[in-house]
Amino acid sequence: MNDDSSSRISAALRAWIANAPVGARLPSTRALVAEHRASPVTVQRALRELAGAGLLETRPGVGTFVRTVRTARPADYGWQTAALGSPEVRSHGVSTAMRTAPNDAMALHSGYPDRELLPERLVRAALGRAGRSDTAISRPPVAGLPELQSWFAHELGAACPAGTAVPGPSDVVVLPGSQGGLSSIFRALVPRGRAVLLESPTYWGAITAAAQTGVRAVPVSTGPEGPDPEELDRAFTESGARVFYAQPTFANPTGTQWSTERASAVLDVVRAHGAFLVEDDWAHDFGITSTPRPLAAQDDSGHVVYLRSLTKSVSPALRVAAVIARGPARERILADRTAESMYVSGLLQGAALDVVTQPAWQTHLRGVRDALRARRDLLVDSLLEHAPAALVDHVPPGGLNLWARLPDGTDVRELAQDCERAGLVIAAGDEWFPAEPTGPFLRLNYSGPNPSAFPRAAQVLGRALSRRG
Repeated sequence: MNDDSSSRISAALRAWIANAPVGARLPSTRALVAEHRASPVTVQRALRELAGAGLLETRPGVGTFVRTVRTARPADYGWQTAALGSPEVRSHGVSTAMRTAPNDAMALHSGYPDRELLPERLVRAALGRAGRSDTAISRPPVAGLPELQSWFAHELGAACPAGTAVPGPSDVVVLPGSQGGLSSIFRALVPRGRAVLLESPTYWGAITAAAQTGVRAVPVSTGPEGPDPEELDRAFTESGARVFYAQPTFANPTGTQWSTERASAVLDVVRAHGAFLVEDDWAHDFGITSTPRPLAAQDDSGHVVYLRSLTKSVSPALRVAAVIARGPARERILADRTAESMYVSGLLQGAALDVVTQPAWQTHLRGVRDALRARRDLLVDSLLEHAPAALVDHVPPGGLNLWARLPDGTDVRELAQDCERAGLVIAAGDEWFPAEPTGPFLRLNYSGPNPSAFPRAAQVLGRALSRRG
């Protein structure tokens, strides 16, 4: 008998238990086998499931009974309040982007691509090969596998103009995902209690990392071409900050890519203040109508600390990223990572390296570009037709998200709840602001599952907006 039979028996017994008095004895296993025309193994599986759920109790040599309901005494954790004291950082819970949506929901909230956009065949094959290699049983170097360090260095070096010193493998520190890297960078480069400049809006994980590491987030407004260099200069001067976190390429949440002129002007401001620019190139592999232009390729004096992740483009199960930094900044970041996690699993590093060095990797990326273009355009068109009040004034040249401005006065949290009741999960934009939101926004991810549902999702959003209009 299969699991379906076990589930059928379990459902029938649940119904029987619901109408039985506490302590009632169940029919014998032999009787249940005959009644349900199932094998003893299948019946026992159903009984174990119900016992595990606390509905039944078995008394050896006596039988199986409906469990006596006991009122659990509430646990008292009050002593922990005094032991822990007041938290330095008050948690706001898990970001909407990290939520797991119900299977039947339309999901435009996630921060991760659907599996059909991942190189699944390459990943499975790479994990198999890595499992048979020495990386499965040996400790990797603290800074990362030399071959993977070389790959990250080469990727950035290929974008460096002639005459610029290219990064070397020794400049690379492999990370267990970019989120942990951000925390290390902030701890290593920003004294506790001091300011760090963040684009506004920006990646919610950077806002969280700044809060958790005890540094003060100072927002710098950003636009379709990037932050205003004059505003950035003023923010450096007034805050005394020496670190600016930014996403010049396909920013999360806006999808913005800085213009070449704006990038050069920003880098000039950073240099003039003797500061660092932390460049988060998370969407490097998700260009649609444009290609990445890393600022780090223009810098050979150590002002740009470059962060590159493979988590979203290779697989969320292979949390591998790297930071490229030079001089004492690199040593401080490495020291923090060593204290935090010692090293990154060699098995994961080996598998990630295997994937990105396969000839099929570039073929896969070309397919992803085409798929993202189709998804992005379908969502944009669906919003224009069914939810025109959700204004997307900038169609991103890459990345995974649309940034939609809603009518003034819209309560975005209530709107999100209305949509979820109708089967649509969306992310309120206020999570992406380091300070107060400058208006009501939504971040809509077009890389999630079931893009054919985009028109229906836009209809749900449009109806919810019209009811509030």
